[in-house]
Amino acid sequence: MIKKLGCGIVVAMCLSMTTGCSVIMASKQPAKKNTEMIQQGLSRSLVIAEFGAPVTSEFRNGKRHEIYTFTQGYSTASKVGRAFLHGAADVATVGLWELVGTPTESVFNGKKMSYELIFDENDQLERYIFLSQDTAK
Repeated sequence: MIKKLGCGIVVAMCLSMTTGCSVIMASKQPAKKNTEMIQQGLSRSLVIAEFGAPVTSEFRNGKRHEIYTFTQGYSTASKVGRAFLHGAADVATVGLWELVGTPTESVFNGKKMSYELIFDENDQLERYIFLSQDTAK
């Protein structure tokens, strides 16, 4: 009887240590970037505020050519919903959901995207080129 109780306690401790990992991973996914804002006339400072510093920046023919690479993440509502569902599934399955939830969140961690943006002499966006979207994981 004591041996069974001891095994039960060990199993419960192991499960309690694994629960919540997918919940935390879902809540810490990268935020969604507003790619719809990339339009002619947009100021360079707004681009940097949204996407961060460019990977490369050089002047060619009097124009600034910059490449921005970022991870396109998820909306706040999506992240909260996923975290809630992972938490509910953890409770309903006494932690066994983590065997599915954690690998799932490892795969769905955003897509790497790259754009080349070309700014005029006033640092206003003149045109842009979508370079890539990494969907392979």
